[in-house]
Amino acid sequence: MDLNKDKSKLSEVEHIKEKSKYLEGTIEDSLKDETTGNLYAQDQQLIKFHGSYVQSDRELDKERKAQKLEPLYSFMIRVRVPGGVASAAQWITMDNLAAKYGMPTLKLTTRQAFELHGILKHNLRNTIKEINNSLMDSIAACGDVNRNVMNTVNPNTSAIHDAVQDIALAVSAHLTPKTTAYYKIWVNEEHVAGQAEEAEIEEPIYGKTYLPRKFKITFAIPPYNDTDVYAHDIGLIAIEENGQLKGFNYSIGGGMGMTFGDETTYPRVGNLIGYASAEKTVDICEKLVTIQRDFGNRENRKLSRFKYTIDRVGLDFVKAELNRRLGYELEAPKPFRFTTNGDSFGWIKGVNGKWFNTLYIEGGRVKDTERFRLRAGLRAIAEILGEGDFRLTANQNVVIGNVEESIKPQVEKLLEEYGISEHQQVTTLHQHSIACVALNMCPLANAEGERYLPSLITKIHAILEKYGIGQQPITIRMTGCPNGCGRPYLGEIGFVGRAPGKYNLYLGAAFNGERLNVLYKEALNEEEILGTLDPLIALYASEKSATEHFGDFILRKEIIRQQNPKADFHLS
Repeated sequence: MDLNKDKSKLSEVEHIKEKSKYLEGTIEDSLKDETTGNLYAQDQQLIKFHGSYVQSDRELDKERKAQKLEPLYSFMIRVRVPGGVASAAQWITMDNLAAKYGMPTLKLTTRQAFELHGILKHNLRNTIKEINNSLMDSIAACGDVNRNVMNTVNPNTSAIHDAVQDIALAVSAHLTPKTTAYYKIWVNEEHVAGQAEEAEIEEPIYGKTYLPRKFKITFAIPPYNDTDVYAHDIGLIAIEENGQLKGFNYSIGGGMGMTFGDETTYPRVGNLIGYASAEKTVDICEKLVTIQRDFGNRENRKLSRFKYTIDRVGLDFVKAELNRRLGYELEAPKPFRFTTNGDSFGWIKGVNGKWFNTLYIEGGRVKDTERFRLRAGLRAIAEILGEGDFRLTANQNVVIGNVEESIKPQVEKLLEEYGISEHQQVTTLHQHSIACVALNMCPLANAEGERYLPSLITKIHAILEKYGIGQQPITIRMTGCPNGCGRPYLGEIGFVGRAPGKYNLYLGAAFNGERLNVLYKEALNEEEILGTLDPLIALYASEKSATEHFGDFILRKEIIRQQNPKADFHLS
């Protein structure tokens, strides 16, 4: 059962982790090296655990190469926001840092984190230190560990949201790495209160080599699946009785990434394995993480995610091993129902008497444009919000939350003043869309994502209007590569970049996020995409039932067929 017995077969990253002194490596030496804007090769891997990736502007690389210059390296810093809730003061901090050190924009990710882009090497330490001063951090935002823990922030769920949020925070804290390297490098402290001395450092959950690959946990509160609970290694579905949180159903083995041309890789939705009461949550999550730690593939990183471990050793084995480690068995899953994996927009009054306003943020990019001043407006709102907060959604939008009745008119005035209210009047297609960063910043991207999807959606919406269904919500997801950061395989219409200007088209996922889509056509340009979708939308408009969603219709009409999901995502 143990693939990792022969150390000579382990991936290079495994050796880097083992020699890293619990993620310290030679990062400090790399930061001091002024001959390059990059880090040493091994530190490019280790810095991911600290929440950062090396990037370059690919549109400048050719020009710089002609000038015999290295790429203009910079760094993305991802900031954890467990459960997606940030204070107004933390929003202001992130806004300040974007202006001071990086691109003057904030990126809201599909996993409820902030991203700063364009941070130069000599500014890395100050940026991360100031993030920590705001009581946020970037540790474990990337790397082979449990990453940012997500939670539903839909305002309609406020009756039990706080109880679920407390547990999400507890899971996040429990699974955060215990290494002091993060604090030594970025906060200039040998250790912080409660941390062990260097000689005593250990990782009681992760061990010296941490996990085989990244690990993702999310919470969802029915009927909203806005966090795409089935797309994660562990998905926890809240069960409510009489307005009280009772416990969670557990889904395991979800994951979106794959590799073109490699049929051993595939996206996967999680399997429901049982239910447990709320007080058992942290322990169950820990035990599932340790099962992946012990049985995950450390030889081939393409096959290292928990989904592949489950399919290799068997779901029954994983459940039996979980029961053994817990000392008890999970109960049968409790009934629940999801209706959508989208957000609800506009003002809603919570059960606590405070107001919540969900705003559409195109591509999750908070920036000022000639059309309207989104970044400046949200900054102005943060400065008057007091005890209110900003809630990052898994669909790259933001909720201005916990707004006092007395402040609400001021917030509305600022939304008008900065042009934000006017630009909330977008189509339902735009509201149900997600795009990853892709070109020009992501080194893995084959095609555009965030910069292109809005214009394509406008053209798809024109087709819907032509057939009289312009207000029909359809989930549309686009990524620049098959790694799945924007969860494209859960879009009723999914686009995955094959080459500049060309995308594989996937159809048929469920509107509520419970079913994957299927590859329909390969390597289409825009004209071919629109030409392919037009007759399908025409058929849908004329033959759908009153409440039938596009993905369900495509499946019912056998335009696509769900067969073996491992074969449904690859080139023919």
